[in-house]
Amino acid sequence: MLYYLNEYLISHGIHVPGMNLFRYISFRAAMAVLFSLIIALAYGKKIINYLRQKQMGELVRDLGLAGQKQKEGTPTMGGIIIIVATIIPVLLFTKITNVYIVLLIISVFWMGAIGFLDDYLKKIKKNKDGLKGKFKVIGQVGLGLIVGVTMYFHPDIEVKRKYSDAKVVNRNNVEKNFMPEERIPVSTVPFTKNNEFDYSGLLFWMSPDEAHEWSWVVFIPIVIFIVTAVSNGANITDGIDGLAAGTSVVILLTLAFFAYLSGNIIFADYLNIMFLPNMGETTIFALALVGAVIGFFWYNTYPAQVFMGDTGSLMLGGVIAVLAIILRKELLIPVLCGVFLVENLSVMLQVIVFKYRKRKYGLEYAQNNRLFLMSPLHHHYQKKGYHESKIVNRAIILGMLLAIICLITLKIR
Repeated sequence: MLYYLNEYLISHGIHVPGMNLFRYISFRAAMAVLFSLIIALAYGKKIINYLRQKQMGELVRDLGLAGQKQKEGTPTMGGIIIIVATIIPVLLFTKITNVYIVLLIISVFWMGAIGFLDDYLKKIKKNKDGLKGKFKVIGQVGLGLIVGVTMYFHPDIEVKRKYSDAKVVNRNNVEKNFMPEERIPVSTVPFTKNNEFDYSGLLFWMSPDEAHEWSWVVFIPIVIFIVTAVSNGANITDGIDGLAAGTSVVILLTLAFFAYLSGNIIFADYLNIMFLPNMGETTIFALALVGAVIGFFWYNTYPAQVFMGDTGSLMLGGVIAVLAIILRKELLIPVLCGVFLVENLSVMLQVIVFKYRKRKYGLEYAQNNRLFLMSPLHHHYQKKGYHESKIVNRAIILGMLLAIICLITLKIR
């Protein structure tokens, strides 16, 4: 909004001192993270008090975990803090007509609405199960469909790949090192020499032209799967104070860095990566979300004054998935979102092993010989006597390690 205001004033011959800074992505990104952090810190307490007044306290099931019952009554739906603190700076500092920004704003409200409905049914309607799982999945599939169709068919979503002999094409005008803009479903494969993967290659039995024409058949379902998997992973990870928020900050900072590099043709040329036109604005969005999550983290650290609920966790997972997809970095998700992945796998493995042992050895044996003391994995470590803060801090450290590995992929191929 402020970018367009500055352009309007300049077009009418009005030059306001300092306003020209809004032409720079780096300045607007810095202002976005600052504003989102201030909004979350300044208004977070008011939102928490409002949720408490509306009796939006968490109902805690007794799972035999230390300090668990003390959390009963802690306000949930704190994801509202993150959403509000993100959207306001995004509207102020980004080019809101940018297709990527529109897609990300839709993702925030779409997944936030699904999570809010789940929290609403649990707290207001006293439905302990909340929104049925199949309806959550339908919502996640819906967002994945929107993202997949937009990424494939929208005319403004293009990539520019470097010529194979770009080093000798032109070093003075880097734009000449890149091919013309293309609308193709291509992604980045980490740690490989020729690290671009075209989804049309999955249709290997077709001719190249036919495969390119029908590549949406494989691309869109893969996008739907990624959005569903990552949003569920974040939702499962949100089980102890600060875990989902802390790990999400590391992931979002990494994606913001990728967005800045991919949206800058000079850096794209230097690093020999795809140049994604109009992607720079995504940096501003990602950093606004980082500031909002850090501000929420202020109130969510142990002992938590508020929980993000499904309103926040489903939204965070969905937006992280969409960011990775639009940045053509979705194949990095298993590494970058490794904490989410492990939490997800721990639940699936617990169920699979329990059913196997129950069928082979009987119910009593299966109950007494579970793979984990409790799933998701963070509860396993709680059962082993680890304090919540230690589990969260170590998960964040692991997340930082995984993020560094992802950044290394820029040079190691």
